[in-house]
Amino acid sequence: MGKLKVLPAQIANMIAAGEVVQRPASVVKELMENAVDAGATQVTVVVTDAGRTLIQVIDDGCGMSPVDAVLCFERHATSKIATAEDLEGILTYGFRGEALASIAAVAEVTLRTRRAADETATEVRTGPLGEVRTATVAAPVGSNFAVRNLFFNTPARRKFLKSDNVEFKHILEEFTRVAITRPDVGFSISHNGREVYVLKKAKSLKFRILDLLGGTVAGDVLDLSAETSVVRVSGFVGRPDTARKTLGNQYFFVNGRYFRSNYLHKAVMKAYEEMIPDGVTPAYFIFLEADPHTVDVNIHPTKSEVKFENDAVIFQILYACVKETLGRNSFGAAIDFNTEGAVTLPQLGKSFEQYKGMVMPAIEADPAFDPFGSLPDASPNAGKPAPYSSHVDKSEDYGRLFEEKTLPNGRILILQGRYILTPVASGVMIVHISRARERILYEQTLRTLSRQGHVTQTALFPVQVQVGAPQRLLFEENAGLLGALGFDIAPFGNDTVVVNGVPEGYSCESGKVERLVGDLVYILSEDRDALPEMMQQRLAEKFAALGASHADPLTSPTEAQRLIDTLFASGNAELTPGGRRIVSIVALGDIDKRF
Repeated sequence: MGKLKVLPAQIANMIAAGEVVQRPASVVKELMENAVDAGATQVTVVVTDAGRTLIQVIDDGCGMSPVDAVLCFERHATSKIATAEDLEGILTYGFRGEALASIAAVAEVTLRTRRAADETATEVRTGPLGEVRTATVAAPVGSNFAVRNLFFNTPARRKFLKSDNVEFKHILEEFTRVAITRPDVGFSISHNGREVYVLKKAKSLKFRILDLLGGTVAGDVLDLSAETSVVRVSGFVGRPDTARKTLGNQYFFVNGRYFRSNYLHKAVMKAYEEMIPDGVTPAYFIFLEADPHTVDVNIHPTKSEVKFENDAVIFQILYACVKETLGRNSFGAAIDFNTEGAVTLPQLGKSFEQYKGMVMPAIEADPAFDPFGSLPDASPNAGKPAPYSSHVDKSEDYGRLFEEKTLPNGRILILQGRYILTPVASGVMIVHISRARERILYEQTLRTLSRQGHVTQTALFPVQVQVGAPQRLLFEENAGLLGALGFDIAPFGNDTVVVNGVPEGYSCESGKVERLVGDLVYILSEDRDALPEMMQQRLAEKFAALGASHADPLTSPTEAQRLIDTLFASGNAELTPGGRRIVSIVALGDIDKRF
């Protein structure tokens, strides 16, 4: 007897579900896309316990007949594809007919649906063994999917789900991706009975971005538009000065479908070269419209990646379009695609000078002028020859070359706010101020994370910062950690936090607090699945670098001396936690070589 056998349909569906249904957010995505494909004008999402207990999606779309309501749970049951050629012209979200079968394989699903032509609705319930029960019920036109007890029959998958805040953050990401593409549709979502978003139909894409992500994002973007024979580009890109360390609010859509593309992301980043510092990313909402026959959306189980027939051409078009938009708005040089009517500048040849002639500017100088002779000289040797040269300045005039302040005994010099210089036995010691602070804060943060506490300075005026609903959840989830580190940050509403206090040494100025919150989002968004000891060290490194970058500048030699004393009391005064040098000694012999 052979070893091969055909798997039962239920087991095959559970295997397929591993690709399509990766977490509760996957269910929300598939059901929302089905609702939009059904022509809905209003889509309501209800979530309980971050989707573990319930995910319900209600729409007012076309609904299904009693036969289709049962058939939709069969694998590869679809109304979108009839022939192989249809795969080359897909304009809908769903088309493979895998989603509902996969969801039903790992959850208990109840569907109520009715068409406008039907007097009653059909209810379909799926069981744990794949059985299907139907009934006739009363319900409005449209479809109502209720998915309960996700992964009830695959406990290993359920065990590896993250916390409720993390899983709901992923749900909000999928909700946002669908809602952005359809400003003509109303969307709402609630979690554990609390409304998170209630989005009415929007006048335009920009108004939908405003409703979803707030005025801070919507007000800091530039219109993007270009039309070529290959692709039409539209949407918005962020101003360079609003680029953030946090990866977020970067969206690509093709023919209304969200997708990820590292390749096209590089085209956008290339357009921002020399406009933004390393390590930050601008926001962008870029919509591409192309002939569906030139786009393959069937290369990934969740349809989150696509393949373009002319991807190199689209790369260049996108780069040029973003570059032109930034230039047109006075950010960098513009690329002008329209040269019609432009003035043609003459091309000057090598022999131009012999016909035109060139006149060299005359140099006028007073050889008798002595810039040092006009300086007042009150020394006892006034009028006597200088021992070396009359161009040697007096020592009391050296101070004009420096703005830095020194102690009365001259032993501390703060150089341009970046370095501390002080004499030592072998020469001059130079201390990198920001790195010294980083080392000090690193050790303080490690002690704080070991339950030794941290001092909070209360802001005179609390600062509200709109961060978006997913990021607000980060602050809620990490409230204990932030409080231990000295941050007093409270969630406010659905998408805002209020900063009431910051750790000692941080600035309470409104603008700096807003940048601080953005940096905190970046830190808290990092993967924290490492061992507890490693996680503490990584967090301490990040918060130390954050504190050093947000600290107020040194203003006096007394503060500089205190910083040096604290640095040398730490465990390692020579290197930052990342291994960068803090202190350097310039030997007296090296100084002598320069003279």
